Amino acid sequence: MASAKKQNTPAAARRAKLEEARRKERARERRSRIITLTASVAAIAALVAGGGYLMSAANDKEEAEVEAKSSPVQGERTWDKLSQNHVGKKVGYPMNPPVGGDHNPVWMNCDADVYTEAIPKENAVHSLEHGAVWVTYTSKAKPADIKKLGERVEATPYSLMSPVEDQAAPLMLSAWGKQVTVTSATDARVAQFFTKYVQGPQTPEPGAACTGGVAQ
Repeated sequence: MASAKKQNTPAAARRAKLEEARRKERARERRSRIITLTASVAAIAALVAGGGYLMSAANDKEEAEVEAKSSPVQGERTWDKLSQNHVGKKVGYPMNPPVGGDHNPVWMNCDADVYTEAIPKENAVHSLEHGAVWVTYTSKAKPADIKKLGERVEATPYSLMSPVEDQAAPLMLSAWGKQVTVTSATDARVAQFFTKYVQGPQTPEPGAACTGGVAQ
């Protein structure tokens, strides 16, 4: 009986409550550690998965660029042995827009430049000699295509864009010795042409300036 009474004293009750509180605190700490560990594992897994995705995306992009550069552009026309003389007069080019030949001593600025009016072809040809891609269009081109192509040019150093009203089709892309007619701004050949020919292997003077020339 004395033992039972001792266990029911206020001091014993306080110890029991303190022990229960400590037990609950330890349980909370265990739950907190488990939650933290689980979150850490999930975060690491997400980082690994994200890193894997980024690496995969980078590899896919690199493979796509290699494919674009190594594959022929469907419907592309090519001219070889183009002259590169500097002349101070108008030139009668055998193709329109011209893709090479004699040209003005000063290039047209082609550092992502979009021109809304016609530019001198002799200056534009000099830009092509420096490795630029020249996007041209007529009044028959859809405004949405002109806008989208303009946005691509504005995001691409060594490119320029201007209207050429007397060309054979509404939308054309030219590089030194290379030219293709495209059906729209979303034509897959647009991306391929840019990837393959902006400072591409056809460039007679790779790395030459696209600034400090003629601006409209």
